[in-house]
Amino acid sequence: METVTEALSNFYNTLASGIGDWGLKFLGALLTLIIGLWIIRIIMKGISKIFETKHIDVTLRPFLLTLIGFVLKVLLIISIAGIVGVPTATFAALVAGIGIAIGAAFNGSLGHLASGIMLLIFKPFKVGDLIKTNNAFGFVKEISVFVTVIETFQNETEIIPNSAITSGKITNLSTIGNLRIDMPFAIRYGSDIAKAKELVMEVLLNDTNVLKEKGKEARVVVNNLGVNSIELLAMPYVKCELYWDVYWDTRQKIVETLGVEGYEAPLPQRVVTMAK
Repeated sequence: METVTEALSNFYNTLASGIGDWGLKFLGALLTLIIGLWIIRIIMKGISKIFETKHIDVTLRPFLLTLIGFVLKVLLIISIAGIVGVPTATFAALVAGIGIAIGAAFNGSLGHLASGIMLLIFKPFKVGDLIKTNNAFGFVKEISVFVTVIETFQNETEIIPNSAITSGKITNLSTIGNLRIDMPFAIRYGSDIAKAKELVMEVLLNDTNVLKEKGKEARVVVNNLGVNSIELLAMPYVKCELYWDVYWDTRQKIVETLGVEGYEAPLPQRVVTMAK
């Protein structure tokens, strides 16, 4: 009987000791997690302010902040594993194995990540640029690790996977800083072409949104001789942010001016010859 009692006592003491040690480790790990996340948050805020102070490219900021935050959290998890009692080397190998498994499961996402790194390194565009890509036309608002965010002129937010951008065509309209807008309009055969060009040129010169600097002078030319009309082309240069202001408003001014001066819209024409 004493032997059984002693065995039970030893079992209880061992269990109590184990639970006590495990409880202390658990509390230590939980405390480390809470304090660690708080410290990481402070560090990330400090790094963000440093990026602003040092004028780090706004295109790189989201990517770098995400990467640094991820590395700090992984280090925190490894530290917590050490506190609990998991061997650091074993846990690191486990994390690596999980990483490989996740990488295989999210193969497409890794492609977006690689494409995002390419965009940040080669910089075909940056935040604030006006671009055309994947049927989206607007200003770049953000280049993140996996996607690029574009705000269109209709205030629509286009979220495009980075791999779709790097595998397709990218048209950057902001690289030079200004654009030429080609605005075709037509007049009837027999109309005074020279006067029409003068009228349209006057509209362009009086438009404050149209650039007047050297090398960016607006032009009006004959573009095509159609079946029913003479097609002229107005070619003003504008700043990127004023693209649609000129594209819509200036075009309307041209139509109104030609109408006031008696230029009628060209209509289909047909010559009929009477047989004798």
